[in-house]
Amino acid sequence: MTDTASAKIPVTVLTGYLGAGKTTLLNRILTGDHGKRYAVIVNEFGEIGIDNDLVVGADEDVFEMNNGCVCCTVRGDLIRVVAGLMKRQRPGKPAFDAIIVETTGLADPGPVAQTFFVDEDVKAKTQLDSVTALVDAKHVMARLDDSKEAREQVAFADRIILNKVDLVTEAELVAVESRLRRLNPLAPITRATRADVPLDQVLGLGGFDLGRILDINPEFANPAHGEAGHVHDEHCGHDHHDHDHGHEGHDHAHGARGHAHEDDIKGISLSLERPMDGTKFTAWLDRLLGEQGQNILRAKGIIDVHGEDRRLVFQAVHMILEGDLQKPWGANEHRWSRAVFIGRDLNEAALKAGFEACAA
Repeated sequence: MTDTASAKIPVTVLTGYLGAGKTTLLNRILTGDHGKRYAVIVNEFGEIGIDNDLVVGADEDVFEMNNGCVCCTVRGDLIRVVAGLMKRQRPGKPAFDAIIVETTGLADPGPVAQTFFVDEDVKAKTQLDSVTALVDAKHVMARLDDSKEAREQVAFADRIILNKVDLVTEAELVAVESRLRRLNPLAPITRATRADVPLDQVLGLGGFDLGRILDINPEFANPAHGEAGHVHDEHCGHDHHDHDHGHEGHDHAHGARGHAHEDDIKGISLSLERPMDGTKFTAWLDRLLGEQGQNILRAKGIIDVHGEDRRLVFQAVHMILEGDLQKPWGANEHRWSRAVFIGRDLNEAALKAGFEACAA
């Protein structure tokens, strides 16, 4: 990453349904003795129930915590609030190290994430780090059944925190995790009680950093992280402490609950062992996002381009696509192409045919 990029303030978007535990997590971030200063942007100050004793002096929309963190409300537009926060930064003496945007009441995290790609001022000063979704283990199945927003929040995430795991049985957790994984095969799942998740599993994930898209495993359904037979690239060590022990093999035991609902959103994995024609692939991807971008929430891929020593890495948020040639393939490395598309009502057979037709 270049120096200019590292000077940008990382932004974490925190989503989750009412009651999932975002307030608990935010209070931990805002009052924790972690030595970092965070700016938290929330929809409504009253809504997140921050303890007023911790607030030291408030100027209009910005509330300061006694550990140096600041909290402000999105009364206006996100772009204006971020710009206002960035004015507090002084060269050599940053007012805060990172920004957290909490999206209570905002349905789809997509437009929030897109803000950090489309507004030039915001893009110059900040860098979207990740979208983290908090879900309540006890109620998430019902939420996913009745709420399009809940499904979108899960599908959009770079990391899913499965909270309140102490309130359900292991069998229920396995069924929940299996469903979450079908909605979003890209996001590692971290189990938590009372939102007691280590902050390094929420902040600093680099979920939107092309250079950190190192391992996309299209065989996500079988076997999962941490299970026998799952081969993991050493770069992904940070995913090992997730309690993300797939248990997909046990799905059938909880079949009725695990498979009764066909969600409108799902992750589709594609892979190809032959090198790809770079021009064909780029044209196919552009066309796909142009036609179906509204329904594609997230996509990521690593492509082996014919005649090119470096891997082509891409990611998309709805229609916004970024891609780049990243580090070279190793001399003895297995070269292959794989991609995951997460979206609504996607035609798996057509996607597979289109992807494979890009072979060189």
